[in-house]
Amino acid sequence: MNTKLLAGLIFLFLIAAGAASALYTVDEREKAIVFRFGKIIRSDDIPGIHFKVPFIENVRKFDGRIQTMDAAAERYLTVEKKNLVVDSFVKWRIRDVAKYYVTVSGLISSARARLAQRVNDSLREEFGKRSVQEVISGDRAKIMAVVQRATDEQAREIGVEVVDVRLKRVDWDPEISERVYKRMDAERSRVAKELRAQGAEEAEKIRAEAERKREITLANAFRDAERIRGEGDATATAVYADSFGRDREFYGLYRSLNAYKETFQSESDLLVIEPDSEFFRYFKKTTP
Repeated sequence: MNTKLLAGLIFLFLIAAGAASALYTVDEREKAIVFRFGKIIRSDDIPGIHFKVPFIENVRKFDGRIQTMDAAAERYLTVEKKNLVVDSFVKWRIRDVAKYYVTVSGLISSARARLAQRVNDSLREEFGKRSVQEVISGDRAKIMAVVQRATDEQAREIGVEVVDVRLKRVDWDPEISERVYKRMDAERSRVAKELRAQGAEEAEKIRAEAERKREITLANAFRDAERIRGEGDATATAVYADSFGRDREFYGLYRSLNAYKETFQSESDLLVIEPDSEFFRYFKKTTP
């Protein structure tokens, strides 16, 4: 009895195991391939529960969601033969899982390598048709659309759909950037020197004009001063002459007193002269 029971349990276990191995589920985010002795017999299962022959057929599942591939930065030549460093990424997903398995053995690394090569070829072709200005600001959206279409057409050969291609960064080659910055610095320095020279020239003109006006003003002031001084001297001379004409003796006394005042300004002043000299005339008795 125990032997029969054990045999029954084993039989039930084998049936349950067979039934379990005959069922498999496909998630909405997955794509599945059913193999029979290594040969693909089905690859179009919709999400849900499915059946397969136990121990004969096996199932392999692949991620059906959109994948992101960050491409390594590459250098591309423009139509002007200038190098640009371009950093891009690609959004892709599996479209035909059977073809994907056959062409790249279902390896995501192989698929990314093939996509990277196709994206690089398309970008190199599009950049080679355009100038730097067109690449940076003018035709950037157009370039992405063209590259996406071209890459998608080629990617279908490996069962992959390219959803989008984007350029993250477009920049000068570091060596070119350094030369551009140096050229810009030299240009700014040249403009600065030119502006300084123009400023110095204008300053010199203003300084010369101010100096000329100063000289004219001083000359006019000196002329007016000399004229006024001459008029004063003429008036003084006329007064002196009139005074001299009225009383010659008083005029001589006045002139002598002024001479004494200028000569003997200090107690230490010493004048060696004969006492009967004309200079001391008014120290003696004068003519009334």
